[in-house]
Amino acid sequence: MLGKGTVRLTVSGFTHVVSEVFFVPELKNNLLSIGQLQERGLTILIQHGKLKIYHPEKGLIIQTEMTTNRMFVLLANSLSPKPACLYTSTQDLAHLWHCRYGHLSYKGLRTLQFKKMVHGIPQFKSPLTVCANCMIGKQHRDSIPKKSNWRATEKLQLVHADLCGPISPISNSKKRYIICFIDDFTRKAWTYFLVEKSEALSMFKHFKSYVEKEVGGHIKCLRTDRGGEFTSFEFNEFCTEHGIKRQLTAAYTPQQNGVAERKNRTVMNMVRCMLSEKRMPKTLWLEAVNWTAYVLNRSPTLVVKNQTPEEDWSESKPSVEHFRVFG
Repeated sequence: MLGKGTVRLTVSGFTHVVSEVFFVPELKNNLLSIGQLQERGLTILIQHGKLKIYHPEKGLIIQTEMTTNRMFVLLANSLSPKPACLYTSTQDLAHLWHCRYGHLSYKGLRTLQFKKMVHGIPQFKSPLTVCANCMIGKQHRDSIPKKSNWRATEKLQLVHADLCGPISPISNSKKRYIICFIDDFTRKAWTYFLVEKSEALSMFKHFKSYVEKEVGGHIKCLRTDRGGEFTSFEFNEFCTEHGIKRQLTAAYTPQQNGVAERKNRTVMNMVRCMLSEKRMPKTLWLEAVNWTAYVLNRSPTLVVKNQTPEEDWSESKPSVEHFRVFG
């Protein structure tokens, strides 16, 4: 035996599929097992020198008589596929050679033509249509600029916001999220803590009231991602009512909200370092975030020259006397 497979046979006008057929080149005749036919649900009747095979739905499907050597012969035709040669032709030579060259650009194909760099390529014009497969296989996204081409020129002209979490484990006060607001002009940051994402609007209202009274101005623009906490109907209505312009980043493009994303990453990196150094439980991450935000507002940043964010915001040089307590 060299193999096993499935064969399609036509007997008396009926097509049958016989599975688990053994291929034995030494056999001169094809043998069909009565036992296997019964296992397939067929009924076998041998009577008066005749063999009848019944299908449960089609009825009598095979009938043959016994030969002189007491064998039952089935006259069947195999339906194995015949060898065929398929020929295809196309009128779009440009697209044909574009495919033959592995979707090489038409500019590259024209270079091969005009400079006669290969033999046998015909002359054709570039098609007017765009190759759909090239759009799928070759499209890419331009890199995001590392530096913004525009910056705010006054306080609260642009505020960045982002939500971080859920953070595990939950803090001692049952908080799971951090929402961070950053003034683009001074890069001073404010952090608030939430139990659920739905509290984002109430925290923004609190932040808005606090900073606008401190500065004596109004928030003009708010930049966030497209998270549901920032795109809800209530959030949009509140911003519209107070004349706050919205800037929403493209989906799956956190780089467009890079200021807030980087701030959250910097905060959490510092929190992990401080908790690790003092061997404090992770449930104290909230207190560590508060201290980290305080420290970062009094640390140098590349955007604000020769000043800390706190000095640029309050126009008063901050003191580090409080740092001695944590030494």
